[in-house]
Amino acid sequence: MATPHQAIVVLSRALDQAGDALAAIHADDLDRPTPCGDWSVRQLAAHLAAAPEHFLQQARGEKVDWKAPADVPDDQWAGHFRTHGDDLLHHWHGQPDEQAAQADWQTAELGVHTWDLVRALGRPMPLDDEVAERGLAFMQQNLPPERRGGAFGTEVEVGADASAYDRLVAFAGRDPRS
Repeated sequence: MATPHQAIVVLSRALDQAGDALAAIHADDLDRPTPCGDWSVRQLAAHLAAAPEHFLQQARGEKVDWKAPADVPDDQWAGHFRTHGDDLLHHWHGQPDEQAAQADWQTAELGVHTWDLVRALGRPMPLDDEVAERGLAFMQQNLPPERRGGAFGTEVEVGADASAYDRLVAFAGRDPRS
């Protein structure tokens, strides 16, 4: 049975898998290309590592420049991410039930970028289908073509039998077949 806080439970799993992906980066991975535009693993990892902190800043009403380079040293990505991820979960647990579903946009962001990172690293890593499903549902409801901006490419068509993650990243403009 789903509860209003299921969004937070799934966000917690999205944070866990993103933290694991950040921890899996080796020094020789840093200059690899990623499916995320023209970002290298280093650029994507720095962006991902700063995401929970940025989410919290936005929750406090602060302005966040998502395009600015993250100020997290390369060897501290996973730790920085996990510390601020814990703070983010504490924030959400303090919110009323009617606001809990808003965590799904953070799940979507983390889900897409975790897939980007795992794909770039070329090492198998299990990804949680419910993270992809909730993230995709949020994106489909809130990102019609006219609101996609520069952050997401045109949706890529995938077959009806595509996995949850393939559907999520295809909606975000990545081709999961490449």
